[in-house]
Order: sequence, then C-alpha cells, then structure tokens
Amino acid sequence: MSTSPVTLMVARRVAKGRYEELMAWLREGEQLATDFPGYLGSGVLAPPPNDDEFQIIFRFADEKTLHAWEFSASRSAWLGRGSELFAAPSEHRVRGIDGWFGAAAARPPRWKQAVAIWLAFFPVSLLFNFGLEPLLSELGLLSRVLVSTLALTPLMVYFFIPLSTHLLANWLHPAPARVKATEAAA
Repeated sequence: MSTSPVTLMVARRVAKGRYEELMAWLREGEQLATDFPGYLGSGVLAPPPNDDEFQIIFRFADEKTLHAWEFSASRSAWLGRGSELFAAPSEHRVRGIDGWFGAAAARPPRWKQAVAIWLAFFPVSLLFNFGLEPLLSELGLLSRVLVSTLALTPLMVYFFIPLSTHLLANWLHPAPARVKATEAAA
C-alpha cells in the first residue's frame, strides 16, 4: 500500500433533468468523506460547455485510508442513493500532478501542464508576496520561502491549479482536428 497521498477521480454524467439532485448528492458525498481518517479534501469540477460530465475528486492521505472510505458501508449507501442521478460512471486513482490533467491517455504534453501550473502559480505568488511584503521583509530568505510555500501549496493544489486546468481545458485538450468535407473529397 502507498504511503503518499492518493486521489480518486470519479467521472459522472448527469441524468437528464437531474442536475440539482446530482449537485446535492455530490455535496452529501463530500460531507460524508470528511468523517473518515486520512481525508485531505475533495472537490467537484463542473463540465465544460456543451458537456454533462462532472469530475469529482477525493484525496486521502494514503491507499489504506482511501480504501477504508471506498469500501465503507456509508459510501456504499451513498452510492446507492445516487445511482439514478448519473450515467456512465468511471473511477481511477492518480498520484501527483497527473490528477489535474485527466486520464493517462488524454493528458496534454508536459510543457502544456507546466504552462497551466505556472499560469496559476505566478499571479497568486506575486499577490501573496506583494500583499505580505511588510510582514515578510523582516524574515530571512529561508523563513520567507518557508512561509510562502506553506501558505501557497494548499491553495495551489486544492484551488488555483484545478481552476487553471478548468479554464484552460480547451487548450490543454483540444478537440480533434476536423477535416472539412471539401478537403476530404479532394
């Protein structure tokens, strides 16, 4: 079993006319997970325009704590209550930054991943350092870096990088090139 944090990514397509019920059910699942040891956080990423597939992310301290939640009676009951709200469920585990960019077969090139992370990190880091400069300027370099990384890492992991990848989804995962009928006929 792994001793590093593990993320379970779940994809759910909302059943027609069941959006509000699905959202309430997802919130219930997030609340349920908070009661389990090793729970580190969760979130729901809304689908891109013209899609109905939500990405639900649950993060646990390690495989053992994720396994305890995953095979619990309370999670099983929760899944049963929501079974009519969605179609085509899929689940997979990821470790590290790969979880921000989708399934292995659909991940963008590393350079695009790096750009998406940098676009999230730079403005937040700049604002953090600008806003707290009066407090941080009294500290030595090691202490400033320690404080900023302790404060910014959770913000990046749980909010800003997922937001960046969501906003850049069309660039990170472009639709396949479409061939015009006239070009195909030529």
